[in-house]
Amino acid sequence: MKRILILTIIMLFVGFNLFGQASGGTSTETLVGSPAADKIGIDSAQQKLIDIGITKFEDPGFWYASMPADIGMITLRRRAGEPAAKIELDKERLDNEALVNDPVGKFVLGVKVNFYKRAVSNFSVYPVRPLPIPGKSKTISLWVIGRNFNHNLKIQIQDYFGNNHELTMGKLNFLGWKKMTVAIPPTIPQSDYHFTSRMGIKFSGLKIYCDLMEAYGTFYIYFDDLSAVVDLFEEENRDQDDVIDDW
Repeated sequence: MKRILILTIIMLFVGFNLFGQASGGTSTETLVGSPAADKIGIDSAQQKLIDIGITKFEDPGFWYASMPADIGMITLRRRAGEPAAKIELDKERLDNEALVNDPVGKFVLGVKVNFYKRAVSNFSVYPVRPLPIPGKSKTISLWVIGRNFNHNLKIQIQDYFGNNHELTMGKLNFLGWKKMTVAIPPTIPQSDYHFTSRMGIKFSGLKIYCDLMEAYGTFYIYFDDLSAVVDLFEEENRDQDDVIDDW
């Protein structure tokens, strides 16, 4: 009887210990079939993320600017130069573009604003037509010289259905070149499950909201190398015999 009682106590103790580990006690082992937290979105997601160039602002004739006529005058001009840090930070993308004979570019787009008076105002820089971005965009980046003003830079895009959106890139209170980046929120539609022939958003312009305390005198700003990180998985994994809806 004593032996049976001792064996029963041992079995109960071992059973309770195993139950505690399986229910999330102190065990660090991962249960079979459960996803690893550090792998979610890496191995389990079907993505093909690529950094692609959208425009290098080489041709000033492709751009135009606007601002309220009673507030000031705005001028566009192509200027020689480029951010030195771009060669290192964007080396992989620039090397890939060079392989397809896309020139790196030695010019930037300069914008000059002469304020007539201090006022709450804004000005915009637009391409002649919106620039399409293939795939599903994750982030959009832009090299900017802000001249250390508190003006606020926003990027304008069109979603899959042609609706306009503005995303804040940040304040221009820095000296020299800076790569500014904004994430594309999932609330902006970039595709429609009914159609597979096209997807993505379009870049439609830049808008600068001026800080009232610094909206006077002359303001300069320079832009270079607009790029995006996009997911091309769906673009490159379509059925080869599918019919394109372009008629």
